[in-house]
Amino acid sequence: MILKLYPNNPNQQLIDKIVDTLNNGGVIIYPTDTVYAFGLDMQHPKALERIGRIKGINADKYLFTLLCHNISCISQYCKVNNDTFKILKSFLPGAYTFLLNGSTHLPKQLKNRKSIGVRIPNNNIATQIVTKLGRPILTTSVGAENVEYETNPEFLYDKYSKTIDIVIDGGIGGDTPSTVVDLTSSEPMIVRQGAAPFMW
Repeated sequence: MILKLYPNNPNQQLIDKIVDTLNNGGVIIYPTDTVYAFGLDMQHPKALERIGRIKGINADKYLFTLLCHNISCISQYCKVNNDTFKILKSFLPGAYTFLLNGSTHLPKQLKNRKSIGVRIPNNNIATQIVTKLGRPILTTSVGAENVEYETNPEFLYDKYSKTIDIVIDGGIGGDTPSTVVDLTSSEPMIVRQGAAPFMW
């Protein structure tokens, strides 16, 4: 199904419906402050397998991102020292994905990864879903690297309605992905220059 939500005032009954879908192992497409993305509850391995089939990737090795609603949520699942905290606080929420070392609180299906991406998008729909869910959404962008991103939610519904559970129509999305910055070493390193500049 496709659900229309307005970023300034998302319908709470629809937010509840989306969260119930995630809790039951469903897969959604939702808006961020950059491109549309797939989202799933990180505690459901079968939902992770579905994403692998949809995107044609090896879900066991793919670098997924945790979408969180605040830095405290990030620090629960990733290792955050003082320097990392200062960077996160300076740039989030925003169009950035930061690569961090995971903590022991990651679900077992994610613990074999050397690092994991984290995001707090400047998008009220996305952050309200995560806040209501009570834990991060495991996410990956709908578009593929170096390919024009799909920005129209109605087109996304036509394309993916048979393979995912809900498409959230939050308006036309962007066509430039987030800027990816690796914070796993002593100095930040830009991995992908995206929608926002990074200088530190």
